[in-house]
Amino acid sequence: MGVKAIPDGYYSLTPYLVCKGAAKALDFYEKAFGAQEIVRMPGPDGQVMHAEVKIGNSMLMLADESPERGHLSPQSIGGTATSIMFYCDDVDAVFGRAVSNGATSQMAPTDQFWGDRMGNLVDPFGHKWAIATHKEDVSPEEMQKRMQAIGA
Repeated sequence: MGVKAIPDGYYSLTPYLVCKGAAKALDFYEKAFGAQEIVRMPGPDGQVMHAEVKIGNSMLMLADESPERGHLSPQSIGGTATSIMFYCDDVDAVFGRAVSNGATSQMAPTDQFWGDRMGNLVDPFGHKWAIATHKEDVSPEEMQKRMQAIGA
C-alpha cells in the first residue's frame, strides 16, 4: 500500500496560524483548549518554524511570523478576517478557561437558534475563535422560523 494522500489523524482542511510568539501560543492552546503538542520544529533563530497540535479530533498547525516571507500575524496586520470554529463537549468550561488564560470575550456562550450554544473570543495572539457545543439538531425550516422570530 502506498503513502496516503491525507495522513492519519488529519482531515482535508487543517488551519495554519501565524503567531507573534508561537511558543506562548502553544502554551495558551494547551491550557485553554486542551491542545496536545505533536511536533515543534525550532528555526535557527530559536523561533517556532513549524508546530502541530491536536485539539479534540483535529490538527492545528502554527508558526512564528516571518515578515521576510510575507507571513504576518493578526497582531502585525491589525486583525484577521477569519475565525476558527471549535466544537467541544462543554463550551462554557472551555470558554472560561480561554478567558482566564488571556483571551478576550466578544460574546459569552449563548444558546443559538441553529441548535448550538456558542461564544466568540479572540485569543491573545489575535486569532478569532467561535467555540460551541451542539445541543440540538434543527431542520433548515425550523432555523428559518427561529431566525425570523428573533428578527435576525
